[in-house]
Amino acid sequence: MISTLPPQSKSIHPLARFVTKEAIALILNVSIEEIREIRCWARVILVVGQNLSRFVSYADLPPVVGVEEPISSDFAAWRKRWRKLKINQAPEIWTTFYANRFGQARDIAELFSWGQLLGIIKLSLSEQALVALRSIYVAEKFCLETQFNTCVSKP
Repeated sequence: MISTLPPQSKSIHPLARFVTKEAIALILNVSIEEIREIRCWARVILVVGQNLSRFVSYADLPPVVGVEEPISSDFAAWRKRWRKLKINQAPEIWTTFYANRFGQARDIAELFSWGQLLGIIKLSLSEQALVALRSIYVAEKFCLETQFNTCVSKP
């Protein structure tokens, strides 16, 4: 998944590569269809939608596959944001986002890419979140390997 949202400012935020409609919809607790426009500004993201106009921090967004992997400065930005929110690790929304991405994987290679990304950021997640995501990963891998079409996460 490559984010294709053009920046609205001349200076591009380092975390702008992780901007996706799916993550923003999850953070704002709205459906993807309700989001009409996402404007990437220098320091924040403006999300405009149906009865919706909200600012989102770049540091609220989880990393995604298809762009450059997270680097140490990305982790520093996330930790700084989490300190402001008075939490020590990634928010629960990240766990939900990755669980959804595992369920939407179309093949083993895509699932493996998401698993590799999870391996990079695993220290940012709580132990409970990591255990839950590992079990979802194993279940999805089994479904994809056996082409078992009645899996819970498959439509």
